[in-house]
Amino acid sequence: MSLAFRLARREMRSGLGGFRLFIACLALGVGAIAAILSFSRAVEEGLRADAREILGGDVAISLLYREATPEQIAFMREQGEFVRWLDSRAMARPTKPDGRPTLVQLKAVEPAYPLYGKIEMADGGTLANALGKRDGIWGAAVEESALRRMNMAPGDMLRVGDTAVEVRGIIAREPDRGLNAFASLGPRLMIPLDAALDAGIVQPGSLLTWEYRLRLPPGRSDRAVITALKTRFPDAGWRVRGLDDAGGGIRFWLDRLTQFIGLIGLASLLVGGVGVGNAVSSFLAARLRTIATLKCLGAPERLVFTTYFIQLAALAALGVGIGLVIGAALPFVAQSAIADVLPVRARVALYAGPLATAAGFGLLVSLLFALVPLMRARSVSAATLMRGAVVQQGGRLAWRDALVLGAAAVALAAFTIFTADSRRIAAYFVLGSVGAFIAFPLLARLLMLGAARIGKPRFAALRLALANLHRPGAPTPIVMLSLGLGLTVLVATALIEGNLRQQLTQRIPGDAPAFFFVDIQSSQMPAFEKAIAAIPGAGPLDKVPSLRGRIVKIGGKPVSEVAVPSDARWAVEGDRGVTYSATPPEGSRIVAGEWWPADYRGPQLISFDENLANQFGLGLGDSITVNILGRDIEAKIASLRRIEWTTLAINFVFVYSPGTLDKAPHTFLATVKSTPEAEDAIFKAVTDQFPNVTVVRIRDAIETAAGVLGNIGLASRVIGFLSILAGVLVLAGAMLATQRRRVHEAVVMKVLGATRARIAGTFAWEFAFLGLATAMASVGVGTLAAYLVVRRLMNLEWTFLPMVAVAVAVGAMALTLAFGLAGTLAALRQRPLALLRNE
Repeated sequence: MSLAFRLARREMRSGLGGFRLFIACLALGVGAIAAILSFSRAVEEGLRADAREILGGDVAISLLYREATPEQIAFMREQGEFVRWLDSRAMARPTKPDGRPTLVQLKAVEPAYPLYGKIEMADGGTLANALGKRDGIWGAAVEESALRRMNMAPGDMLRVGDTAVEVRGIIAREPDRGLNAFASLGPRLMIPLDAALDAGIVQPGSLLTWEYRLRLPPGRSDRAVITALKTRFPDAGWRVRGLDDAGGGIRFWLDRLTQFIGLIGLASLLVGGVGVGNAVSSFLAARLRTIATLKCLGAPERLVFTTYFIQLAALAALGVGIGLVIGAALPFVAQSAIADVLPVRARVALYAGPLATAAGFGLLVSLLFALVPLMRARSVSAATLMRGAVVQQGGRLAWRDALVLGAAAVALAAFTIFTADSRRIAAYFVLGSVGAFIAFPLLARLLMLGAARIGKPRFAALRLALANLHRPGAPTPIVMLSLGLGLTVLVATALIEGNLRQQLTQRIPGDAPAFFFVDIQSSQMPAFEKAIAAIPGAGPLDKVPSLRGRIVKIGGKPVSEVAVPSDARWAVEGDRGVTYSATPPEGSRIVAGEWWPADYRGPQLISFDENLANQFGLGLGDSITVNILGRDIEAKIASLRRIEWTTLAINFVFVYSPGTLDKAPHTFLATVKSTPEAEDAIFKAVTDQFPNVTVVRIRDAIETAAGVLGNIGLASRVIGFLSILAGVLVLAGAMLATQRRRVHEAVVMKVLGATRARIAGTFAWEFAFLGLATAMASVGVGTLAAYLVVRRLMNLEWTFLPMVAVAVAVGAMALTLAFGLAGTLAALRQRPLALLRNE
């Protein structure tokens, strides 16, 4: 071992000339993973540090439609400091002539709000000053985007329901809004609770949420209070959360986004791993005579392997170290740039866990991809000194070497799965990676076989190029694997994002409704239908009764006792829309069971979404219990439906049989189709005559969702282009690995009379074929990966986007030609005499 260390140290005195790409590939992949995991941890720490601000208190209680009873409120007040507010969507209507009515997310608060944190105002004032009553007029605070949408300025008046308020402040930050900032269809409008009660917003069945918050005395446990609330009022039908539940929705989406982008970063590292293998192969190819000399002097295979393993381990540690420095620094750089986009203050710092995970990935990847060339270098024979300038390496590995290599691959796969939040997705990623590493070499072999069988064209340059694709030692497998993996990642991410965007925009049917109307009171429906029918260009009104409920039991078991898959947690962590109907709703198809008769009035039945039922493990005849208006309603599943949400017809996961819900207070949802010319008239008529009704313009909702998707898509594209950068570095390494052979070929061709143009043309044809074949393979593999994600994981419709394929094909050919010809020019500058002296 001491001799191996001494030989390794002496070899490394010559510098890192052959290992710049080795270090760059490792640093790039490790840096990407370290940055992603570190920033995710920073957001997680922010959630923990600001849990009380995010939750709005130590204990949060939410009630749909109705306010808590006096007895319940009195019990809450006994626990500690108490505040309440109501949250609802509403229409804000400026009183000025050129103002524009706008959908807002209304929050009507008591003076004690907030119990924790502070509402930051743009002018530095306080929320109490902005909302106070002056000269009989209540105040309001809004987000700046609301002023732009409504064409208003501070000091202007607007109406909410039947009450006029004056805009006196601009909200810069609302600590307890959390993920609702992304989920809201409108900007925030904050008014006093008394003003909302005066406005007539609170009506029986109105779609609003009453929120209550408690600030507990020091030493009082939030869990103890939650237990007391549930014990005292077991049938209250409320949702109670503690500090551990703060930011639950943020955590869900953060975990998913981190998982998605983190896997792209890991794919970049795997692409870089190919570059590591190429760099090691190139380095050891230049050391063949040195290794042969050591063998002639009696060095055993173990000494040769240990000597170069020590060198590569030191260089891998250097590359991983540089990547960790980059990954640790990037969150600090990005913090200020994306702070306004995040719903929580990230606590950016140096976290050992994410950095250790990234380092583990880097070391395992470098070990896996360096082992093969190291094992082959160990078997170089002493007779290499007597051979020509180019020695063919290869052959099958010994079974012991194959076992060691397999163990390294299994270790990397296990590390990937067990460090992931979703092990199922990570397992799919591992399987996909294994498939890619099998597919690209196999496709390369097929290309080589085709080039060998295609015949001998008359055009000499083309004939030589085809021969170069399948000759012994051809770079075809290396180049296709190197560039193909990076291009596959980019193709897959581009197709996934493109399909998501199409779901929101291009796939909206041409006869989709122009508006959704929310919170139409039952007493208003006749007048509402009459107002819409009087507008030329407006279609018939499609109306559906609407309530909200929360799942409390699945198959007779409380939700807390059921192992709900992570992909279905959204259904039990919030409130869901419910309705009742005598006939099946449009935009859905019954796939199991039967619909009840139109005049059915028997025991409560329910029609359930097929996908969610599968996630819950429910089938026909099973029961599900939903709390609606404080009452637990148990129903037996009579049918399962496949819902086509893209039709934009009104649809619900839960559809009950008539007989129970039709007696409860409820409002209506409605949609209307119209000509483009009639949209403004419909909007004005509804906002003027029915101030309590919320109007959602489909076009505006799509733009809002597309904006959120754009932010996520930007992040994934940045990481995807890192994969391409890694692929470019790997491609450069692949060209370097075959540089000595190209120099030898160029010299031989020169001696035989070939001109520089003929040699360059031959190599150009070769690299054009390689680039095109790699692009076609990448499009195929990337499309398959994207299809599986969109159809299997996201359960969305799939469309192939040909422009992505064209862009990848052109880009791959350009990259391969550029790097190939760059190496060719270096080969053409080589003087034949210096090389031939060694023959």
